[in-house]
Amino acid sequence: MNLKYAFIVLLLVALIAACGCTGTQTATPPTTGAPAGTQAQQTPGSLVTSPTDAMPDYNIVSVTIDEKDYLGTIPVTFDGGMGMSAVTKIDVKLTRADGTIQTANIGTNKGDSVELAGTRGSGSESGQTDRVEVWVTMNTGQKYKVADVLREYRSRG
Repeated sequence: MNLKYAFIVLLLVALIAACGCTGTQTATPPTTGAPAGTQAQQTPGSLVTSPTDAMPDYNIVSVTIDEKDYLGTIPVTFDGGMGMSAVTKIDVKLTRADGTIQTANIGTNKGDSVELAGTRGSGSESGQTDRVEVWVTMNTGQKYKVADVLREYRSRG
């Protein structure tokens, strides 16, 4: 008789385990921006910004893209952050108003910077807008887009 109860209990445990393993799961879409480590598909030379990637709190870093000066120069500086020790590479891409592209790398030490040669207008011309994108590669190989901004030409006047 005990063998019969043991068999029924074992059967119930097996059925419960099987039910838990065969359930369906639905993926919830991200609520804001692109998923971490991905890039939105855009045409080369596009001046339309796209969402940046959300980095994990323990890996967060900051990059400052200053305003374009009257000579068209755009300074980009690595500010560091909690994850700066995990950063292996920082890539910067400048898309000028005329569609030409310039790429550069920033060092991985806090304060490292690069100056990009953006579109320069004449003193009476305004609205020359360039796009700057920054990607950070971590020691895990994961690549995050941390900045995507437009910088407009500022005349001296």
